[in-house]
Amino acid sequence: MNLRQLEHLIALAECGSFTRAAARLHLTQSALSRSVQALEDELGGPLIDRAGKHSELTPLGQAVVARAHRIGLEAAEIRRSAELLRQGEAGTMRVGLGSGPGALLMTPLLAHVAGLYPHVRVHISRGSTELQVQQLRERALDALVIDTRRLAPARDLVIEPMSELRGGFFCRAGHPLAGQAALGIEQVLRFPVATTPLSDEVARALLDCYGSEADPERMAALQCEDVTSLLAAVEATDAVFFGVFAAVRESVAAGRMTELHMARPLTVKARFGYVRLAGRTEAPVMQVLRRFAAERLRD
Repeated sequence: MNLRQLEHLIALAECGSFTRAAARLHLTQSALSRSVQALEDELGGPLIDRAGKHSELTPLGQAVVARAHRIGLEAAEIRRSAELLRQGEAGTMRVGLGSGPGALLMTPLLAHVAGLYPHVRVHISRGSTELQVQQLRERALDALVIDTRRLAPARDLVIEPMSELRGGFFCRAGHPLAGQAALGIEQVLRFPVATTPLSDEVARALLDCYGSEADPERMAALQCEDVTSLLAAVEATDAVFFGVFAAVRESVAAGRMTELHMARPLTVKARFGYVRLAGRTEAPVMQVLRRFAAERLRD
């Protein structure tokens, strides 16, 4: 028994004759008759009473057609689901976001998917890079968008560069340092510095640029993975945020925050990337994330 045979029986029931059913199905009458006969042989009883040119369903045929209609609808839904999955318009994406990408992507991504891809389910995980890499390896996550400077290369990970974003020091608009020129690191460090955990490469760049006073272990007074919480603290106090400009772009545009003008600007940049497991087939729906992240992760 297969879907094609059930479709043939349904057409025969609706048309009432082999001639009309064969014409609708673009089959010869003999091909349609063989299909129905094969179904009858498999089910062990007649499905059609053949009375001249007119055909009627037997009681068994009526029962089979009733179920065949439901099976046909389910099959159509399966085909539609498969098409949506192929097009990347359905399915589930399980994404780990690092601190910077989380601040830049999480809320906009949820709104983007809800508005344009109603058949897509999104699960976002936040946490340390180490934890998220473990979840990726355990297949609890499908991909990560993180600062790849904090990730050690590994043979089982595919790391695809996405963007490089400049960093700096930022404060609330009414901060005592706001508007001053050629600031030294000693002036900045008179205030609490808020930052996410930094990679070794960024730590070395800070030390090279500003000396031992800028050692992140000594400099960071407020530290967590959640950039949104750090920025809320900075806007409410005299704390200074150290991070990427893209994270504060909207606050700067709204006049709530401003960038500090350092005598020696830091040239190192955050290096965001897309990380997945090597050898694992990626669901088409992940293209939604790739396109959106590539568009949003810009200075």
